[in-house]
This record gives sequence, C-alpha cells and structure tokens, in this order.
Amino acid sequence: MTEDFKKKFCIEVMQYVEESQDSYIDAVLAISARFGFGPEMGAKFISKPIIEKIKIEGEDINLLPKLSQLPF
Repeated sequence: MTEDFKKKFCIEVMQYVEESQDSYIDAVLAISARFGFGPEMGAKFISKPIIEKIKIEGEDINLLPKLSQLPF
C-alpha cells in the first residue's frame, strides 16, 4: 500500500467521525471493514494525530491507563 492510500484512509476516518459523530475507534473499524480488511491492518494506515485521539478515547473509557497530565 502506498502513502496515497494512507492519506485516503486517514481522510475517510476523519470524515466518518465528522459525519457520524462516532469515536475514532469505531471509525477505524468501520473504514477497515469498508476497505475489506481487519482492524489490525487498518491500524497500520492511521496517522499519528489519529493515534493520539484514539489513545485519549481509550483513556476516557478506561481501556487504557490514564497518564499523568498537567492541569492546563
């Protein structure tokens, strides 16, 4: 897969989140299914900003341990 596909995949994920108001986790699952592969493969195509948003979602729903953050 190429960089163009990675960009397309990330754009599709972002559009899905905007249109459906769903989480980034659900968006990656849905877009991976749309392209015909599993979430393990889809995880290889997401960008660092999307990864960070997924980490924050995971912490919010207690799937990942919360990291210490400074109160800003």
